[in-house]
Amino acid sequence: MKITLIDGHPGTDRMITALLDGYQAGAEHAGTTVTRLTLRDMNFDPILHEGYTQIQALEPDLMAARDAITECDHLVVGFPLWWGAQPALLKGFFDRVFLPGYAFKYHANDPLWERLLAGRSADVLITADTPKWYLHLFYGAPVLRQMKGQILGFSGFKPIRQFYFAPTRKASPERIDRWFATVRERGLAIGQSGA
Repeated sequence: MKITLIDGHPGTDRMITALLDGYQAGAEHAGTTVTRLTLRDMNFDPILHEGYTQIQALEPDLMAARDAITECDHLVVGFPLWWGAQPALLKGFFDRVFLPGYAFKYHANDPLWERLLAGRSADVLITADTPKWYLHLFYGAPVLRQMKGQILGFSGFKPIRQFYFAPTRKASPERIDRWFATVRERGLAIGQSGA
């Protein structure tokens, strides 16, 4: 069992990073190998300058990240909700790494595609100030649909489980403790189950 964990927060000392620490601790306690990708520490251009019309060579850090995703059985992605979506750094990471021929491949004669990263499961951890009920009722929860359907699911990850921790700004210490218990238990369960 191998887990690749992606910390998508561009800043340091943030709650999502601490939650990912807890997840990793639970998984490693179960004897699971965890590879951690901390995007803020990686050296890459997050802009896919020409879309799919030209090949943009992957930097060494992105090559290593791609290898870690290829080799994993389970992917964990953590990030804060900013303006209804993931931070630009994480979106740029997906743009640069989840490319045709690696994450998916379109069929020549129909509108369907191959999910080239199938056979892997995923967890998504999101911190936010927007309560989940409000995100669903007033905004339609686009970030949850995007991560599950248009990025990870499109590439073949299944099942995908999402954990939404909000509101963080006024969370009580007891509630934060419950969030940490949740991610640690999830990491432990994934490690023990083999996803």
